[in-house]
Amino acid sequence: MPGPILDRSETDHALPKKADVIIIGGGIIGVSTALFLAERGVDVVLCEKGVLGGEQSSRNWGWVRVMGRDRREIPLAIEALKIWDGLDARVGGNTGFHRSGIVYISETETDVANRDAWLKLAQAHGLDTRQIGPDETAAVMLGAGQRYKGALYTPSDGRAEPQKAVPAIAAGARRAGARILTSCAVRGIEKSAGRISAVITEKGRIETSAAVLAGGAWSRLFCKGLGIRLPQLKVRNSVLRTSAVNRGPDGAGATASYAYRKRLDGGYTIANGGINMHALVPDSFALFRDFQPARKAEGDAVQLGLSAQSWNELFEISAVPLDRPGAFEHHRILDPKPDGKAALRALQAATEALPVLRDARVEQIWAGLIDVTPDAVPIISTLEAIPGLTIATGFSGHGFGIGPGAGHLSADLVMGTTPIVDPAPFRFSRFSDGSPLEIAPPV
Repeated sequence: MPGPILDRSETDHALPKKADVIIIGGGIIGVSTALFLAERGVDVVLCEKGVLGGEQSSRNWGWVRVMGRDRREIPLAIEALKIWDGLDARVGGNTGFHRSGIVYISETETDVANRDAWLKLAQAHGLDTRQIGPDETAAVMLGAGQRYKGALYTPSDGRAEPQKAVPAIAAGARRAGARILTSCAVRGIEKSAGRISAVITEKGRIETSAAVLAGGAWSRLFCKGLGIRLPQLKVRNSVLRTSAVNRGPDGAGATASYAYRKRLDGGYTIANGGINMHALVPDSFALFRDFQPARKAEGDAVQLGLSAQSWNELFEISAVPLDRPGAFEHHRILDPKPDGKAALRALQAATEALPVLRDARVEQIWAGLIDVTPDAVPIISTLEAIPGLTIATGFSGHGFGIGPGAGHLSADLVMGTTPIVDPAPFRFSRFSDGSPLEIAPPV
């Protein structure tokens, strides 16, 4: 089943001989990095093996939030929200962003206790997040057919349109001077005296001294070709969208059995954050110890199984010489088969809570592969082993909302300028320098 339909993107066609910075990957992190570099006058080229935003950047829920994040992500999420506020004007396009509020709906006393704990953790940041009772929850969830204990509510959190955001940001980056090439896979990196000297694409060589790897679910495989052990796996989440309905809540919300987000087209995006499948692949065993603490913490939220991905990755263990096509060209877009039954169960649960959805049609169901790290916090970091390389990956399902902030931080690291936030929590070395693995408590 094909993924969601994206807005059209204009791109470039001629492969340049050289550039200051090459960005590998055209999701929201990659195009945001291109935007912030181009605005600073940097000669930047972005190479995407498929289409812009064709994978998880267009397949996510469309939430833009600070609420509920790992404590290490909160400062960057705050900065990202500020960027979202002015992003449409900045890029001259429509990302669909609105500060319409988000609720984490409490069904049990444990939910309330977990959210109280997060509120204490977040107090230092001056957020407008608060616990609300049953009456205010009903008011926020316009037309709710169920009564809940309450919710953790952040009025200033928002929503945007995944199928519109990447094309809009990419267009803004091109207007600022970035060159963007699609159907142009980067096979690997060429080094000279230990530093990056070029990237090798399927269409030829581009001389450069700096590159940003924003490859999402492909980043681990790319790093293998560089001799870098990147602890990252993939999980699949399935998403459903409905036809337009006349009423209902304007923002987004979630319980243990469903999540909803009002769409710009008047429909709703529906999913379940507790139904995530990890297809067993060779990396599952290679990274077993890295992910064992997360596996225990997740409980039943991630299920194990076999899929076409299991078979495909049997043949992607070894690096391919740079003069030959490899996995990046054989599989241009990751388009996993969705779990339609799980998506429909989420819709049924959402309909019981929001009766207005009874009149909605199911327009489409799709799935995406989420790039996850052992602590569910992204890597946004330079690498001592390869001077000139910055990695921005492993966003663990949190990447869309934080994307513009992550792009800003990535550009800061490339340029060596004062970073928008302290990058230390996102350093690559935290998985190898003896730092204890920190896993956020449930919210």
